[in-house]
Amino acid sequence: MSADANPRSSDARSAAEPMLTPDQDTIALFIDRVFDYCDGLIPVRGLAEKGSSGRPHTAWIEADRDAATKIVTSAIWAAREGAALYVVPGTVAEAGQAKAEDVQQIQTIVVDLDSGETQAKLSHLRQYLPSPVMVVESGGRSETGAPKLHVWWRLNEPVEGADVDLVCALRGLIADKVGGDPHFRSAHQPIRVAGSIYFTGGASRLVAIRESSAAESDLREFADAVEVMPALPGLAPPIEPHATPDKPTLDDVLSRRTRAGGVDPVTRFEAASMAIGHHVRLVHEGRETEDEARRAIQEFNQACLDPPWPPERIDAEFDRLWRRHVARNGPGLTLGHAPVASIPAFTLGALIDDKSPMPADIIAPRVLTPGGMLVLGGAPKVGKSDFLISLLAHMAAGAAFLCFKPPRPLRVFYLQAEIDYHYLRERLQGLSLPKPVLAIARDNLVVTPKLRLILDGRGLGLVEAAILGAFESERPDILCIDPIRNLFDGGPDGGSENDNDAMLFFLQARVEALRNTTAPEAGLILCHHTRKAQKKQIAEDPFQALAGASALRGFYSAGILMHRPDEERPERRIEFELRNGPAIEPILIDKRQGRWIMLDPKSERLVRKDLGERLDAERARKRDVILDILDEQARAGHLFTALQFAEAFENQAGLGGRTTICERVSVLATKGYVKFTRDGGPYGLPNARSKLGYLVIEGMRFPSGESVDADTGEVTPAFIPVLPTHYKAAQTGAVLDVENPLVWVYPEGETP
Repeated sequence: MSADANPRSSDARSAAEPMLTPDQDTIALFIDRVFDYCDGLIPVRGLAEKGSSGRPHTAWIEADRDAATKIVTSAIWAAREGAALYVVPGTVAEAGQAKAEDVQQIQTIVVDLDSGETQAKLSHLRQYLPSPVMVVESGGRSETGAPKLHVWWRLNEPVEGADVDLVCALRGLIADKVGGDPHFRSAHQPIRVAGSIYFTGGASRLVAIRESSAAESDLREFADAVEVMPALPGLAPPIEPHATPDKPTLDDVLSRRTRAGGVDPVTRFEAASMAIGHHVRLVHEGRETEDEARRAIQEFNQACLDPPWPPERIDAEFDRLWRRHVARNGPGLTLGHAPVASIPAFTLGALIDDKSPMPADIIAPRVLTPGGMLVLGGAPKVGKSDFLISLLAHMAAGAAFLCFKPPRPLRVFYLQAEIDYHYLRERLQGLSLPKPVLAIARDNLVVTPKLRLILDGRGLGLVEAAILGAFESERPDILCIDPIRNLFDGGPDGGSENDNDAMLFFLQARVEALRNTTAPEAGLILCHHTRKAQKKQIAEDPFQALAGASALRGFYSAGILMHRPDEERPERRIEFELRNGPAIEPILIDKRQGRWIMLDPKSERLVRKDLGERLDAERARKRDVILDILDEQARAGHLFTALQFAEAFENQAGLGGRTTICERVSVLATKGYVKFTRDGGPYGLPNARSKLGYLVIEGMRFPSGESVDADTGEVTPAFIPVLPTHYKAAQTGAVLDVENPLVWVYPEGETP
């Protein structure tokens, strides 16, 4: 379904048109948008419409790939019975469950616009909230004649536990602010299935998807947007008959239990937000430390929320509210900080006279220095993670790698956030590392499986504890983060990696802070992606290709950029940018037989490169054609000398003239693809009179009569191998005897 209007929209059909049938495609799209990420059972209800005689019916359908097909069957039944088809927009664990407390997972937020000018309300929602994933015309009409609408937003993951309460609270708050149906505060409130049939008073319409998209939203960001969204102008305050006259005070919330299901004056989400907000203000004003605040909030969670939220959810909410509070009110006062040390400053004479030894490079030559930062950039799939793992393993073993050299075996903590555990171990087990390197590096290199966190206040604490516990009492020499994007925290303003202020915040308040608390002298390696750039731009200024804010380039002490000069070839080029040492010439590398090797850059073509590669390809083609022809002819009972072959196949298969073919055969003989035999006796041929004899290639076979299967009587041709007796020496061109004709040997450097 595209974002365009559904051609089967309810406005496109007459209300009196008979024989409406459910739309299978619409139902499939609806189920995908509402339940695709969820596990469990979908409560499906067929309920009689006003003015119809439909029979009620309830079913529980597994939220799997067959769910849409089964719900289509229910929709056909409902249409035949004159009933409306509803689902609870969440899943439960067992059949028979459909109460609010039974709902275990929800992946959407929905508002039912069932009164007034629904289009104006939809426009208001579009202005302040993220794009909806789906807008559904439910089939009904408001008192002004406008179509009633269901507006859906899909979350980027299903919510569970306390977050279900948050989703329900948001559904109610949205309804309050735009005049929607307030009943969706309850998790078990059913809603019509798009693609089913709406019946009322004898009329029928298709419940149609007006528009859909693949948009997804983060729950926390969506909650922030709902909170700041103003109420629709002119909207009367919502009437809540069951609400208490006065909202509970903070003291009330902190002193009594708040239960799930919305049975108390405030929800657990509202109670937790009040308590966390109170302690955030105390920390901001300097009246409480962050540790004290977090401890107090966790105690409140266990004592007053029924059931309690998961502790990590409490920490995440604290971080979210703290960022928002600082963004609105500026940096707060903090307790227990030591006085700022004086700024060091030296005279020119003192610096010139200081002849003390330079600190040893962590990775020579000046690629990574003590307290320095190295950024490794490369496009996705260029091989930078594989390259980085090999580099770190060698550094952990104290072994040289390409042009990189460590002073000794280094302790390396590799914080990676891309590869899950099982695929990480598979990749590491597939490394072709020398045994001495592996023996030393196995305890010096510590790697995390894929992390699902960001380096915010909570994330820093978790990572800090992991680093400090990785090497017992020792501190690491290298801290590596791969990639920046997956762990990025842009600070209180929530900026992205494209924002210079957000990037500086991440580098100073997160990355540098992590190093300062765990290993102040360690070197940092950050792995980062590159943006799409033309080859010419990369050649002129490679490091302009680094993705994100330019502040990154001004911050690091060394940069390595990995790219393919030619996308059709496997070689990678490594560019260097150093601030603490002399320039390093680019190197050309490739991975062969599982190991990274450095290639001779002088072997790379600089002039008429495309023409040279076409000529190489043509020579390789002629080689393959010649070898194939020799093999086929031998199996047909023909052997050739070089001259006979050239004359027989002149101007065939694109091989060129006789002289050209002779030259190619001579080259193939020098490279070991072709050898010779003068003895034609085993093949029923006379001995060759030429200097070299008959041409022989590896695996050549010659017919030798027929063989008969004793059991079946089947007759098949029999072959004998054609074995060489002498070959052309690659160094001198001399004709030498073959030592063992059963073993085909190629000159050094040549591969078949």
